Amino acid sequence: MKPAVAPPPIATLDAPAAWRRVALISDLHLQASEPATLAAWRRFMAQPEADAVFILGDLFEAWPGDDWTAQPGFAADCAQVLREAAASRPVFLLHGNRDFLVGDAFARETGVQLLQDPTMFAFAGRRWLLTHGDALCLDDVEYLRFREQVRDSQWQAQFLAQPLARRLAIAQSLRTQSEARKRSGVPYADVDTPEALAWLRAAQADTLVHGHTHKPGDHALDAEHARIVLSDWDLDASPPRGEVLLLSAQGAQRVPVRA
Repeated sequence: MKPAVAPPPIATLDAPAAWRRVALISDLHLQASEPATLAAWRRFMAQPEADAVFILGDLFEAWPGDDWTAQPGFAADCAQVLREAAASRPVFLLHGNRDFLVGDAFARETGVQLLQDPTMFAFAGRRWLLTHGDALCLDDVEYLRFREQVRDSQWQAQFLAQPLARRLAIAQSLRTQSEARKRSGVPYADVDTPEALAWLRAAQADTLVHGHTHKPGDHALDAEHARIVLSDWDLDASPPRGEVLLLSAQGAQRVPVRA
């Protein structure tokens, strides 16, 4: 049975009047073992052709803690990409189900601004509701229980108190379990339409923008509300996939990512 979920507190972000176009991405699942995706993201962040960049969760395949960037290699390199990008335009990051441990220390180090999930984004005369999307997948009851556990501040403090090597090993184990579930063919839950509408009405927004489900598409929820699902990125796949969603006064446009 689906759990009863009331709309959560909704943050508000008003775009400066000077912004003409913003870029939204999600579900890149960056990891050192997928260099083509990492390279495509690096190119995009250097020239996003937008006034701001919004990353709606799961930028990283896993994030064991902000102290990871102190080690030379993947995490430190990603932090540098974000630092350079945030020096030229605002970069916003919303937590996903894989990188929920990205914290204030990482934000200070890179200049990235952490967004509350969900956030109502007022831009180009419209109200867009931004979320990762996982909290709206009400049929995934087992995951929602896990989500509640790992978002608890006490659980996070206990986890982060462990040595980094131990945290990395746990993250690897969780990734292995996730890949095994994918191979098993078990269908993933999708966003619950009544709940999505409840969130939109609470935010007085007309369009929900989210990732998480890896099912990019555009959906009419009713006569007044819509849902836009962002593409995941896998430039190492055959064929490669990945999109950027550009918002402007003309609406929403999907732009393929260069492999």
